[in-house]
Amino acid sequence: MLLASKADRNGSMSGKAKSKTTDKLKRPAPEEEAVQDIEQLLLFNDEAGPDVDDDEDLTDSEESVYSGLEDSGSDSEDDDDDEEEEDKEAEISSSAEVKSGIETAPQGQDAKGKPSKQQSKSQKSAPKKKVKAEGENEKLERQPSSAALGDEYEQDSSDEEDIRNTVGNIPMEWYKDYPHIGYDLDGKKIFKPIRNKDELDEFLEKMDNPDYWRTVHDKMTGSDIRLTDEQIDLVHRLQKGQFGDVSFNQYEPSIDFFSHETMIHPVTNRPEHKRSFIPSLIEKEKVSRLVHAIKMGWIKPRKPKDHTPQYYDLWAKEDPNSILGRHKMHVPAPKLKLPGHEESYNPPPEYLLTEEEKLAWEQQEAEERKLNFIPQKFSCLRAVPAFQRFIHERFERCLDLYLCPRQRKMRVNVDPEDLIPKLPKPKDLQPFPTMQSLVYRGHTNLVRCISLSPSGQWLASGSDDCTVRFWEVSTARCMKTVEVEGAVKSIAWNPNPALCLVAVSLERSVVVLNPGLGDILVSSVTEQLISSFVEPEEEKTQAVQWVVPETEALEKGVRLIIRHPKSVKQVTWHGKGDYLASVMPDNGNTQVLIHQLSKRRSQNPFRKNKGLVQCVAFHPSRPAFFVATQRYVRVYNLIKQELTKKLLANCKWVSSMAIHPGGDNVICGSYDSRLTWFDLDLSTKPYKVLRHHKKALRGVAFHKSYPLFASASDDGSVIVCHGMVYNDLLQNPLIVPVKVLKGHEITRDLGVLDVAFHPTQPWVFSSGADSTIRLFT
Repeated sequence: MLLASKADRNGSMSGKAKSKTTDKLKRPAPEEEAVQDIEQLLLFNDEAGPDVDDDEDLTDSEESVYSGLEDSGSDSEDDDDDEEEEDKEAEISSSAEVKSGIETAPQGQDAKGKPSKQQSKSQKSAPKKKVKAEGENEKLERQPSSAALGDEYEQDSSDEEDIRNTVGNIPMEWYKDYPHIGYDLDGKKIFKPIRNKDELDEFLEKMDNPDYWRTVHDKMTGSDIRLTDEQIDLVHRLQKGQFGDVSFNQYEPSIDFFSHETMIHPVTNRPEHKRSFIPSLIEKEKVSRLVHAIKMGWIKPRKPKDHTPQYYDLWAKEDPNSILGRHKMHVPAPKLKLPGHEESYNPPPEYLLTEEEKLAWEQQEAEERKLNFIPQKFSCLRAVPAFQRFIHERFERCLDLYLCPRQRKMRVNVDPEDLIPKLPKPKDLQPFPTMQSLVYRGHTNLVRCISLSPSGQWLASGSDDCTVRFWEVSTARCMKTVEVEGAVKSIAWNPNPALCLVAVSLERSVVVLNPGLGDILVSSVTEQLISSFVEPEEEKTQAVQWVVPETEALEKGVRLIIRHPKSVKQVTWHGKGDYLASVMPDNGNTQVLIHQLSKRRSQNPFRKNKGLVQCVAFHPSRPAFFVATQRYVRVYNLIKQELTKKLLANCKWVSSMAIHPGGDNVICGSYDSRLTWFDLDLSTKPYKVLRHHKKALRGVAFHKSYPLFASASDDGSVIVCHGMVYNDLLQNPLIVPVKVLKGHEITRDLGVLDVAFHPTQPWVFSSGADSTIRLFT
């Protein structure tokens, strides 16, 4: 009985996969199961007995016992409830007989615990019904244990596929376009569940369902599976890289099978192989080949090593066979300086030191001395004593050889000409001013500013001697001198050729003059413009005061005086000639003012000024206004009244500014002797920085028609550069310095204070601290 039940369990465990699919088709009734148990016991006992009937056919249930497909009684209960009800009567009537039969079984066993042959015969010949009843009773006795176990497959944790879907291990994407997802055991289609969930439904389920986080969609069956706590714990363990089984001990004590101790019993007790006693034929062949090679002289025996130390000359170069002579990176020994006249025993008298020179030589440091010894004179060679510093000098020479850095540094073979940028020759860029032609003398103090008339016939200059002088350009003759109330800081000729006006800034006022030079018609039009002004009925309060001068000043040529609250540093005109801007460098908010001449109106364009304003300029063609502070140049749109660009000058500090006639390039001079060129279309940072001057730059200027610009500096020079701006936006401006013009003397650490180009000719004018104005042509 025990053997049969054990076979049952082994069979059910080994054939678990088969039994799952075949039990439903071939599963024995409970009565048949009991018969199997008893018959199997009889078969085991009568294996070699002569009375066994070999011709008896095995039933399906008997086959299942041998094939390992026998299942436990608990699985068949549900399937065979009807048969149990039918046989209840037989079970009750024969229970007494079964009990007695089972209880007498131990008495009929032989010494080895097997039933005797006689007993097995009698059991074999017993009626089938009795056997059936015995099986039932045995089943009843075994029932408590099976009930305690429950369904064997309920706790099955094997990794086999879910038997509800029989498609096997294939990608479930193959069923993507079909309404079903596979087939069940009966071959019927498993239809997909109706899942019409959109993202909103998913979200609502996520909010409402508390188990949403532990729900997994099974692609095999198309259903949602809620994971148990054990499964979630398993997932967490696997995510942490731990073992899936909780009870698994990864730190099991290792068993040292191959220990260092010599054991009595071998690990393997296999007898030695035959080949370990027979000499190897392959090795014999190898040895014979090596012996033949040694005999023929192909293999030389090893020479004994020579342990005597080798010495070689570290600096040997002459001998080509020496170790270092053949070396590619060998550095030859540095040559000693050959002895000169001063080392002679009878040197010429000019090499002998005087007493003062000897004293100075002794006071000098050893490294600073030109000679390591004092030259001495002897009458003949016999009188020359032994050289005192001989050993010292030899030792120093050895140190030089020993400590010389013997590393050859690879020089970059670059032609110095390639490092210089390829610029055109200055003679190809003519015309530009090259020589001084005229000197305009007359001022008694430094000339701060100059300006030319639009025709180029007249030159106006302002000086610290409180005078404004008007010169004829071609003859250097002073045509008119106007005395003013203070030192002239800035002067600007009106760029409109139909008017003859000059604006002069001095102390706290801007004076507008009519010099009355040139065409009488132009002069009379200018007078008409100024006299035609009609005062408005309602006077608005302005930041400045417009004053009509008295008769004495009118005779000098003064037509208007614009009084400012602070001292004015610079004045500049708009291209049309009706507006002019003045600069009052101060920390207040009224640093820049724009005045309209025809309406005698002034306005402050900026509510707040950022930084200390140095100079301003109008754009030659567009409605743009450039304001240069100490570090930045800001470009404003006058129509939109907004900041369009902020240029970073990268210098300390901006002193002067000029705008290219095209309007897309700006140059700035600075007090740290730099000239920065800005390309407005390219970047807000300088396109090029020129450091040709040695001292602060005082003025910069562009020529109106020629591709030239000039810079004036305190080092007394004017540098003229070729600055070609191309219409092609892809081509960068070409900047080439072409000429350095000198002539001004430096006075009180000041050199050239202003520079201006002739409107039509390639001539440049410069005014200096030496009270002169010079023309270079």
